[in-house]
Amino acid sequence: MKRAINIAENGTRESARIEARLRKRLGERGLCVADGFDPAAELIICVGGDGALLRMLAEHSFPKQPIVGVNTGHLGFFQELGTKDIDMFIESYIAGKYRKQTYRTVYADIIGGEGGPTRRMRALNEIVVRGGGSHLAHLNIYIGDSFIEQFCGDGIVISTPAGSTAYNYSLGGSIVDPRIELLQVTPIAPINSTAYRSFTSGVLLPQKLSLAIFPDYPQSRVLLVAADGDGTEFIGATEIRVGLSKDVVTLLRFKDYDFWKTVKQKLL
Repeated sequence: MKRAINIAENGTRESARIEARLRKRLGERGLCVADGFDPAAELIICVGGDGALLRMLAEHSFPKQPIVGVNTGHLGFFQELGTKDIDMFIESYIAGKYRKQTYRTVYADIIGGEGGPTRRMRALNEIVVRGGGSHLAHLNIYIGDSFIEQFCGDGIVISTPAGSTAYNYSLGGSIVDPRIELLQVTPIAPINSTAYRSFTSGVLLPQKLSLAIFPDYPQSRVLLVAADGDGTEFIGATEIRVGLSKDVVTLLRFKDYDFWKTVKQKLL
């Protein structure tokens, strides 16, 4: 019985060409590419950019199988392999010459309001909480049981170490080595005045602490909550709880991979 592999690609012409090449090479080495998405497959190959990987995770409810990324997009921070690395990857995979790197995900529980019972969102990179429409977000923020601030501004980003190089970084947040388990809370256009006192820099939280957000609604009762860029509007939510999830995403890494080398190549 052949070992099954899933391939997910982002629909571009280049990604379709690489998928066809992968199917041919894998078949020649005795590996079977599943038609559709096989939940029992031993590996997922994601062809595209980082966005393709994030969409695949959400579409398939954060699958447990390890993932390897082939970059046909732009930045490709998660996508370790270039198109020239396909033969190396297949031979290394068959020989077991790789290591697994796990990334903790982040969850947000949205409680109360017109949406009914608690709704959970999950993300690999970040959860974003913003005001609905063009309205400011007024958020009472607690860390653990301690009240921290009454935030006023465009919103906040709660990122994992994996997401520290994404939206968080563009807001001036810190880059975090993925071997450190924490959450980073970074403000989006905070207002700091005699009327509002908001943090203007990021806050780092240890893995066991969760964040509780109690919205105020001086105007619109709409909040936008986004998980890895996929946003949903919630009307009248009374509380949002955010924390590190026990669920992990596993990526395969090969001999030349180094996080800080990748940071330098991609961001500097």
